[in-house]
Amino acid sequence: MISLLFSSSEHNFYSIILLHYTSPFCSPLYLSISLSCIVSHLSFLLFFMARETVIALVGKPSSGKSTTLNALTDANAKVGAFPFTTIDPNKATGYLEVECACSRFGKQKLCKPNYGYCRNGKRGVPVMLLDVAGLVPNAHLGRGLGNKFLGDLTEADCLIHIVDASGTTDAEGKATRGYDPINDIEWLQDEIFRWILGNLMERWGSVVRRHVATKSTALETLRAQLGGYSANSQLIARALDSLPGLPPLQDWDNATVEKVVRAFMETKFPTVLALNKMDHPDADKNVSKIILKYPKQKAVLTSSITEVLLRKLANQNYIQYDSGTEFVDTIEDLGPESGLKPMDEKLKNRIENIRDLVLYRFGSTGVVQLLQAAADVLELVPVFPVRNMNNFTGGSGDNVFRDCVLVKRGTPVINVARKIMGDVTIASIEGVGGMRVGEEDLVDRGKNDILSFKLVPGH
Repeated sequence: MISLLFSSSEHNFYSIILLHYTSPFCSPLYLSISLSCIVSHLSFLLFFMARETVIALVGKPSSGKSTTLNALTDANAKVGAFPFTTIDPNKATGYLEVECACSRFGKQKLCKPNYGYCRNGKRGVPVMLLDVAGLVPNAHLGRGLGNKFLGDLTEADCLIHIVDASGTTDAEGKATRGYDPINDIEWLQDEIFRWILGNLMERWGSVVRRHVATKSTALETLRAQLGGYSANSQLIARALDSLPGLPPLQDWDNATVEKVVRAFMETKFPTVLALNKMDHPDADKNVSKIILKYPKQKAVLTSSITEVLLRKLANQNYIQYDSGTEFVDTIEDLGPESGLKPMDEKLKNRIENIRDLVLYRFGSTGVVQLLQAAADVLELVPVFPVRNMNNFTGGSGDNVFRDCVLVKRGTPVINVARKIMGDVTIASIEGVGGMRVGEEDLVDRGKNDILSFKLVPGH
């Protein structure tokens, strides 16, 4: 590895930078940028590394949260049916499945990503996942591991709330029957709300006095107070814009502050509900109640434990499984020429039950769709940077579309260039067919999403 070239401690920061440039989020295609250029933009790179999109998995103990993480990744999160199974945040790499650009041009056989995978035009793009230890009611008061759990959420751009839709675990994750999972949805949102509100109101008097004395805008004052939640000015501005007609900050009463905090929370922590254990007999009625109460909430029905089992059996060569679909084939379906192992009667019956109770009924285990739902909430668009726009390669070899990055829909093209290469000087930007693309042109799905950046010589 490149870092071995540097042995003395004063060169450690070079190693960090070069490792970043070969991380899943920055392709080796761009290592042609000179070392001096990389070093000169150290501060930019450290900021960029800290602000990759992070999707946090949250929920009470025993809801299936760690199992869902295992289904989304190859990480080995500790799984158990007791509180605090995951003591520290467990970061892992998940893979968001998107339509790969190779399928538009019939080049699926030539598509070999530097990171992630591409299977018949389905691209698995690496995304950062954060498994936050199980929350319990009144965590904002320090119960359980309290504010530590909530503090870990500050990194997140989106939450996937794992909800036990079967109603077989109570508020603390203990086994029961007939529990209403709507309580879990309400208390998680309430915990986050009370945590942020409590932190703000604790010093609200001095905040208002400083606001008046410095003649600051509401955005400037809130940026100073809410920046600790990894919230930039644009995010806070969006929250304020969702509340037209706000009075001057010094005139806000408690109700107005609460309204602002809720708007900030909804903007900072957009949430996808993973209604887990969907194949349990009691899940149907609970799912119906949840969808009826939260009609605008993005929700996905899941059976994480089924996904984990199917992937395990596929790895052991008992089945062929197309993840994200209902298709599972055994040696009985494909014949001995498939190379699959024969199964005993117990395993055959288990596969048939999975087909009947999960796959044929719901269309999939729902796990792949979870990250897709999170990407929809965040309005993420895959962008494919290439060196050679004529054949979509990386400059050498025949493999196409080696790289893919995720950016928010509506991002200016120049910001995509900076995300990939840092603060370099761009000579020109080329799109499909050699079309010239302007720096301020916007990225969208299928539009300005295949790009070639030409640098000014010497930069």
